[in-house]
Amino acid sequence: MKIDILLGLQWGDEGKGKVVDALCPAYDVVARFQGGPNAGHSLEFNNVKHVLHLIPSGIFHPGKLNIIGNGLVIDPAVFKCEIENLGPSVEELAGRLILSTKAHLILPTHRILDAGYEKHKGNLKIGSTLKGIGPAYTDKSGRNGLRTGDILNPGFRNLYEEHKSFHLMILRNYNFEYDIKKYEEGWFEGIELMKKFRIENTEYLLNRLSLQGKKILAEGAQGTMLDVDFGSYPFVTSSSTISAGACTGLGISPGNIGEVFGIFKAYCTRVGSGPFPTELKDDTGELIRKKGSEFGATTGRPRRCGWLDLPALRYAIMINGVTKLFMMKSDILSGFKTIRVCTSYKIAGENQAEIPFDNNADIEPVYYELDGWSEDITGIRQFSDLPQNLRKYIGFIEEQTGIPVTIVSVGPDRNATIFR
Repeated sequence: MKIDILLGLQWGDEGKGKVVDALCPAYDVVARFQGGPNAGHSLEFNNVKHVLHLIPSGIFHPGKLNIIGNGLVIDPAVFKCEIENLGPSVEELAGRLILSTKAHLILPTHRILDAGYEKHKGNLKIGSTLKGIGPAYTDKSGRNGLRTGDILNPGFRNLYEEHKSFHLMILRNYNFEYDIKKYEEGWFEGIELMKKFRIENTEYLLNRLSLQGKKILAEGAQGTMLDVDFGSYPFVTSSSTISAGACTGLGISPGNIGEVFGIFKAYCTRVGSGPFPTELKDDTGELIRKKGSEFGATTGRPRRCGWLDLPALRYAIMINGVTKLFMMKSDILSGFKTIRVCTSYKIAGENQAEIPFDNNADIEPVYYELDGWSEDITGIRQFSDLPQNLRKYIGFIEEQTGIPVTIVSVGPDRNATIFR
């Protein structure tokens, strides 16, 4: 059975957690393939909101296997908090949550280094979540990381102290105050909790399950425009957020990929620094932020808001090989008399459809306007019952991208989802 991939097509925060939760009944396994506790996957059901950072979004479905893949970086302290907040006992969760031996660990000193680096950059800071993600991935690529499988080594404490000493040596170059002890206690408690879960070579497990005909959904974090290679570098995350990242982040071959589900909001948002051509720095942008509760699930920071950017969406579809589109938060645009969509960019007086290499390029979005809709759509469950102008908006996106929109979200609850 081929493995399907679900990922974000914008700058993250598209609503991946909700869709994984909604699709989960059709799958046997959900596997996260990259990122770390900088991700915030929000799910809402029974009028209760849940936010996951490391654990796959299928965890709320008993009987489903959840896998934290090798492409992640794990903060044991965050893992501990997340497990404790889920509700079920550790024994129950341990039966359906497996950790890759090859997932790297975020050390307490990684968080301190993250803050030190960001402070040193001053006005050029990228807007890091300060969770230690970048320094952990730096150690991974520099072949200096600690991995989850290492915690089973009787000499793990000595390994930790060696890595800690190396980081402290770097920190001496920064005029930066820190207290490592406030991080270490919870970190080591998290290490002990992780030992209660299955820690194994999940690449073997996933490929065995695939051969057995199990349906597997690979879950991404952040979004395509934050990819370390293809995003708006350097204002990006530290991992590969695209479909190819599922191969390296889980140990699956490109030939074993089935559907690629691309999630996007009916508008655009971005957290942190970096280019955002359609950003609205006016009352309209503020209204979208307020209606959409656009504040980071991980950081609480207000998100920058703007109209849908089709050049960026088409780029993300191309890079990922998207087969189906899922549109989120369409209900937030209810009440706008006119909906604007960026169809191309004007750069140096010329129209172009490609994203420029230069982040400092003076980009003027070229907009196409469509009539809005005023109806409250949160209670609608059939596509044919949606307002005509919303259906025209979706049709325009399909025409412009060449990819069908097969899921339309009309509210935060797992049931507020229309399957076409």
